[in-house]
Amino acid sequence: MEKSVEQKVQWQFEEYMSQVFYMEEVDIREYSPLTLAYIGDSIYDLVIKTLVISRGNRPVNQLHRMTSSLVQASAQSRMMRTLQGLLTEEEHAVYKRGRNAKSVSPAKNQSVTDYRRATGFEALMGYLYLEKEWERMLSLIRTGLESLEYGELAEGGFEMAGHEDKEEER
Repeated sequence: MEKSVEQKVQWQFEEYMSQVFYMEEVDIREYSPLTLAYIGDSIYDLVIKTLVISRGNRPVNQLHRMTSSLVQASAQSRMMRTLQGLLTEEEHAVYKRGRNAKSVSPAKNQSVTDYRRATGFEALMGYLYLEKEWERMLSLIRTGLESLEYGELAEGGFEMAGHEDKEEER
């Protein structure tokens, strides 16, 4: 019987990482919402950067511009408006815990609402990542990107020229 993609990825990465670094299993319910957001920020950033570089080699400043517009709080906030109706009860509870968490750092160049909604989004991504719900996490990211009119990035057709045109229109 063929292993699912998630099982293959789990064995190739998560299992190997646990072996190499002698990591102990941790109950993720013990993590604060801001800890979930901390890892969620990283995994979301990695997913976006992977999608961006998959479009081909470019100068780093172009890669940075392409990535920045998708990882900033306002973009994550807009994605969450679409995703909220698709979340399970458990996912929604994780999102709300992240959104309502009191952060030490203030929102930088973002509204407080966008910053809080983005923190909830990142907490949800962290939760799904740690729960090894990678297929669900990527599905939500793809749906969110499509809601931002960057669906072509999720589908593999992202072109820099089209991206620059969208940024200039805003």
